[in-house]
Amino acid sequence: MKASETRQSIVAAADKLIYERGFEFTSFADIAQVVGISRGNFYYHFKTKDEILDAVIERRIRDRSEMLDGWVETGQSPKQCVANFIRILLMNNQKIREYGCPIGTLFSELAKLSHQGASGARDLYDLFRIWLVRRFKEMGRSEDADALAMHILARSQGAASLANAYPDEPFLEQEVQQMLAWLDAVADGATIKT
Repeated sequence: MKASETRQSIVAAADKLIYERGFEFTSFADIAQVVGISRGNFYYHFKTKDEILDAVIERRIRDRSEMLDGWVETGQSPKQCVANFIRILLMNNQKIREYGCPIGTLFSELAKLSHQGASGARDLYDLFRIWLVRRFKEMGRSEDADALAMHILARSQGAASLANAYPDEPFLEQEVQQMLAWLDAVADGATIKT
């Protein structure tokens, strides 16, 4: 395996383990074992756990950015793009029920640890917020675009948390349907209390 491929494999494995176990409970040894490399080879690519965290956050930002931009580039309407964002909850239904939201859980853990990586994890929220604001502005909602973006972020994060707390209930599906109905009202120009 080439060095760049090994590095990508390390970051992918770290991303998965950090999501499933948490940052604090994911070790170099865990990641090296998943990738199938020696610790020495591992240290060639990453010297500290914080370097791995930075690479995982960069990967998440890049992947989410590509997904969001892809919806816009395929010519979907702003409303369709926001609906796709809402439906992420259903696309990741099983994982959310088992582990929570990958963005929310990482940020919460790092914030509790007062870890410097929390600001990088917040960049993921900023990515979503800025992207949503643009879509709401494109829908003609310039005056309240940021409030609408924050509302959908808050609601989706809350839904993910409760779906993780109550994994056997149909709560998540109901929330997604309510958010989509809310989006219809927003797109139709209704006055929305956020």
